[in-house]
Amino acid sequence: MMAAPFPAQITRARGGALKLHRDCGFGGVSIAPHRPQNPIKQPIPETGTAPAVSYPTSGVAALSARSTGRGGARNRADRVSHDLTIAQIGNLKAAERHAEKIGLPFTRMISIHWEGAGVPLAGMAKATYRFTDLLTKALARHGSRTAWLWTHENGDGKGGHCHLLAHVPADLVPVVMALQRGWLRRITGQPYRARVIHSKPIGGRLGLDAGNPDLHAVNLEAALAYVLKGASPEAASQFGLERLEPGGRIIGKRCGTSQNIGAKARKSKD
Repeated sequence: MMAAPFPAQITRARGGALKLHRDCGFGGVSIAPHRPQNPIKQPIPETGTAPAVSYPTSGVAALSARSTGRGGARNRADRVSHDLTIAQIGNLKAAERHAEKIGLPFTRMISIHWEGAGVPLAGMAKATYRFTDLLTKALARHGSRTAWLWTHENGDGKGGHCHLLAHVPADLVPVVMALQRGWLRRITGQPYRARVIHSKPIGGRLGLDAGNPDLHAVNLEAALAYVLKGASPEAASQFGLERLEPGGRIIGKRCGTSQNIGAKARKSKD
């Protein structure tokens, strides 16, 4: 069983050529039913990935199996999906562009193995909301705004997990890194488990968005494509997505954005 890798990082070699470097992520064991795979949506083999880590999936005190979290009817427990729709991908792509427009480009990719942390599938949306809320408030205490988007995935060999793209200023990365395990303990009510969270700068180094905006843009495009890999065949065809993997069964919200780059915020700026 192989781990779910981070997207390739793209760096500039001597002579100006672009080089791709693959990073390892995390894996787990899924207990969720898996929908038969569409024949045109095959997983892409990865090389250099680390072995998956198998975690127990007992319930947690902070998030019960009935938890659905914020979002009302949009996040009800009987709302089940298996892939990202055309509308969802269109919204996420527009949100990424708007984050750049308002000076909050995504600089960090964070993946959280919620199943590995003991969070039930029906509680993932609430857990992700609480994590982004804690991230936003921590950065605000240090005088910084942020913007973010996330998607949920699930499947054999991976379990329920979240991919998050966020704006985190380079000078505040140490603050976030020092706090994030504590956030997970608060959210789950359990001790932190190894390899539950994986966080890396987009492009492989801090400050790339300011130091080399063109290279950062190339890496961000690759990171966003990775986050969108659970697209439906129709959405993949419409948006020309080449990297596809089954998104798996998700209960409640499958994706989301911060309010400052959501549809309402974008409309107000038109």
